[in-house]
Amino acid sequence: MPSPTVSPPRSAERPPASPWAPATHREQQREAKRNAVLQAAAQLFNERGFHATSLDDIAARLNVTKPTLYYYVKNKDEILLQCVSKGLEMMLEGIDASRAAGGKAIDQLMTCMQVYARIVTEDFGKCLIRVGDEQLPPESRVELRRLKSAIDKEFRRLVAEGVEEGSLQPCDPKMTAFVIAGALSWIGRWYQPGGEYTAEQVAEQCIATLCQGVLRRVDGAVAKAPAKRVRKAAPAARKRT
Repeated sequence: MPSPTVSPPRSAERPPASPWAPATHREQQREAKRNAVLQAAAQLFNERGFHATSLDDIAARLNVTKPTLYYYVKNKDEILLQCVSKGLEMMLEGIDASRAAGGKAIDQLMTCMQVYARIVTEDFGKCLIRVGDEQLPPESRVELRRLKSAIDKEFRRLVAEGVEEGSLQPCDPKMTAFVIAGALSWIGRWYQPGGEYTAEQVAEQCIATLCQGVLRRVDGAVAKAPAKRVRKAAPAARKRT
């Protein structure tokens, strides 16, 4: 009796390719677009000011419609909060990295100053300095002031340790930290890309001035400027009678 014919197994059909990207990829794309919204907003806040910038302006710079922005942010206040938060977080990350690298307090302080000076020349850092947190709702200011306080405390700690190790002149760490942060922050207000100096050159010269001062020193002592001779005024001519 002939054996029954066995049909070959049918190959499993491949499912059709999905036109939608995987969820992880979609989330990455959404985050990239959200960051683009914040970047464009920070640039416009720096150029025009917070109140003079509208959501329509931000949408126009990104070549999208205003309703598209609401998929990534709630409103303009939230955009500003995220922009200045990013600037502060960038500074804290750089400061934490310098601390983790170790070394003497003066080396860590110099690195922190370089990080601070660099970030205030970038979009989010400039937004932090130029716009500030006074235009945010009260509840948002609390978190931002906490982050600012963390940066201030780190500068104070490094100054105090620098004095203790002998690399810095005896000083008040609180006042010195205020001077350092204040001077470096001001770079964010006047620096313009494409100017006479690069951001790196600006940071280098400002830090050198802060650390070395402006008074000339000769053999370790402050050189005194030569006394300027003051010419006496000639006596007034007597009037003829």
